[in-house]
Amino acid sequence: MFSKNNKKTAPENKPAPVPAPPSIISGDLSIVGDLLSDGEIQIDGKVNGDIRTRTLIVGESAKVKGEIVSETCHVLGRVDGQIKAKVVKLAATAHVVGDILHEDLSIETGAFLEGHCKRMVIPEDVHKGSKESALDAAQKAKPQANLKPAPATVK
Repeated sequence: MFSKNNKKTAPENKPAPVPAPPSIISGDLSIVGDLLSDGEIQIDGKVNGDIRTRTLIVGESAKVKGEIVSETCHVLGRVDGQIKAKVVKLAATAHVVGDILHEDLSIETGAFLEGHCKRMVIPEDVHKGSKESALDAAQKAKPQANLKPAPATVK
């Protein structure tokens, strides 16, 4: 009844992780390459590459050319490429040329969409799986800098 072995330990109180502020790509910035994030990205400039993130906001002045994979995607600007997200919202100012794979789709009056819309169940961690495979592929594609060339032999 009073033995030391039967003590119940209190659960450790770990502080909740502090959410990071959104990454903002301003209107005067142009990026060529893929974007990978576990947080939120707001784009007001130009991106030519694939985007994988938890939450994406494509601002009115933004132009994105590439595939988007996220949990939530709000489009107010221009997107040329496929969008794959659980929640997709197209504002009246949106201009999308490409297919949309979604669970929940809302389109305001005035939005432009040229492509197919398909409802499908998308796992919550879809952007994480894509991120890991993209990072693995990037690591494999990198030449290994620490390899030394074999010494040349002179005859």
